[in-house]
Amino acid sequence: MTDRLRGFREGLREIGYVEGDNATIIYRWAENKPDQLPELAGELVRRQVAVVLAGGSVAAIFAAKAATSTVPLLFIVGEDPVRLGLVTSLARPGGNLTGVNILNTELVAKQLAFLHELAPQAARVAVFVNPANVANAEALERELHPAARAMGLQIQIVRVSTTREIDSAFAAFARDPPDALFVGSDGFFNSRRVQFVHQASHHRLPAIYSGREYCEVGGLMSYGTNIADAYPRSLPRWRCTCSPIILPA
Repeated sequence: MTDRLRGFREGLREIGYVEGDNATIIYRWAENKPDQLPELAGELVRRQVAVVLAGGSVAAIFAAKAATSTVPLLFIVGEDPVRLGLVTSLARPGGNLTGVNILNTELVAKQLAFLHELAPQAARVAVFVNPANVANAEALERELHPAARAMGLQIQIVRVSTTREIDSAFAAFARDPPDALFVGSDGFFNSRRVQFVHQASHHRLPAIYSGREYCEVGGLMSYGTNIADAYPRSLPRWRCTCSPIILPA
């Protein structure tokens, strides 16, 4: 998260705003508790902020969208914003929303293929998804199953949304270990990356992750968009009416 916030501040500077000088940034964190999102978004709107940046989950974006139809809303999302109903079209988003698609969902098959190439003997892959991040979890599973069938892999979905549940899942692996791990893209998972990497190493399980942050703390392999780069790229959308940016891996 530090890198992402640094990128956000850099993006602000590029369009002439410096935190503590001519701009104030108000931070709000739901801490993986989606039920808090509507109140947090409503609070920001009541404070008459100039712009809202929503990331981390689709639920956060929809909470902000429901809170205002006038305040400019920038989003960072992992799949097609048109399919999600956030914008009317890529060419003409419409309304007060625009943002960046980081293609996390579209990369799922490629991530699984890399894991299969790394561990060709692996037949059963445990896939971590966060049920609290409903839209993201559903999109991940939707892309995974056909990709796994094409590679002859068996997928074991592991749903965890707390630190304790992550530890419990790995404890169960001690009794019935999968052959490899796939940690889905998720804001909460990213905040627990040290835990995931440590547990995967302890259980000697090859794993692929969605972001380089995991590898920076010792993770084996990652493949995905540089999310920190999405934050500064989202801010110019505030200043024009262009379509959402799509970031390649």
